[in-house]
Amino acid sequence: MTTTRHESGMRELAGKRAVVTGGSRGIGAAVVRRLMEAGAEVLTTARSRTSTVPEGAAFVAADVRTRAGAEAIAAAAQETLGGVDILINNAGGARPFPDVWAIPDEEWQDQLDLNYLASVRLDALLTPGMRERRSGAVVHISTAAVPTSAPPFLHYTAAKAALQNYSRGLALQLAPFGVRVNTVSPGRTATPGGETTREQWANLVEGPGQHDTVPPLGRDGRPDDIADAVLFLVSDRASWLTGRNLTVDGGEFPVAVG
Repeated sequence: MTTTRHESGMRELAGKRAVVTGGSRGIGAAVVRRLMEAGAEVLTTARSRTSTVPEGAAFVAADVRTRAGAEAIAAAAQETLGGVDILINNAGGARPFPDVWAIPDEEWQDQLDLNYLASVRLDALLTPGMRERRSGAVVHISTAAVPTSAPPFLHYTAAKAALQNYSRGLALQLAPFGVRVNTVSPGRTATPGGETTREQWANLVEGPGQHDTVPPLGRDGRPDDIADAVLFLVSDRASWLTGRNLTVDGGEFPVAVG
């Protein structure tokens, strides 16, 4: 009888309860599957009830950009899981603007709400329970593009840079209570959203650009590459690792602040 690398290993997250935002596709769906394979009970989110999520995961429809959405997720986590041991703030995204002066105020605010404040709000609702139990792990999904500050996505990378800075501060705040907080920054990853971003970039930037190159390891990332990094960070194997940013990009980008 043959087994996969995940089936053959310990179910290291057995008994753990996890929330993963944006788990209906791409990186989020891969993280949901990986956590369940490791034995965790998982609640995931998307904006629409029509979203398809990995089989076996509980689901709540909520817009993470709003306080009401964060409160709905927290309530569902309490009702469905009875508490949260692991929180993965994955939901995010952007649409490009080639001219930074053309980005309207409402777009800047939307980026802050989606890529930064969504995590702040959900952390504020779910980490107090971890602090009381003196155990827990939080992972924020950022981007390896933060150091580039690429103009078409400057509003996005600026929001993610704020997320990385905040993540470090939250880690220091929660460390005395045994709660770890880290960030994963993916590079180019083969997802529907990633392909859309590549097409948008190509349409806005003249000449060779970041999306015309190949990472040093010779391929784009896969959602499972990011999910494996997340699994490591929430497991006991990373029990002495907090306040750090793990860049997972095949060696493509400058190292982000970590």
